[in-house]
Amino acid sequence: MKGMKVMTEKRVWFKDSEEVENFVSAAGQCDFEIDILCDHIYIDAKSILGVLGLGLRKELTVKYFGENAKFENTLKNYAVA
Repeated sequence: MKGMKVMTEKRVWFKDSEEVENFVSAAGQCDFEIDILCDHIYIDAKSILGVLGLGLRKELTVKYFGENAKFENTLKNYAVA
C-alpha cells in the first residue's frame, strides 16, 4: 500500500562496546525510530547506555520503520546468520 511504512526486523550481535558505539552512531543519523529488543525489554537504539545495558555477546532484535542505506550497511556488520 502506498504511503504505508513497513516494519523491518533484524537480529544482531555485538562483541564489544566499540561495535555498539558504531551501531548507535549510525542509528542516530536516522530520522525514524529504532528500537532494540532483548527478551521483553525495548530500548531506544539511539541510546548507547541503553544498548550497552542490554549486554554484549547476546542476540538482540532491531525493529524500525524507515530506510537509511548507511544504517542498513552498518546492520549487516552485526547481523546474526
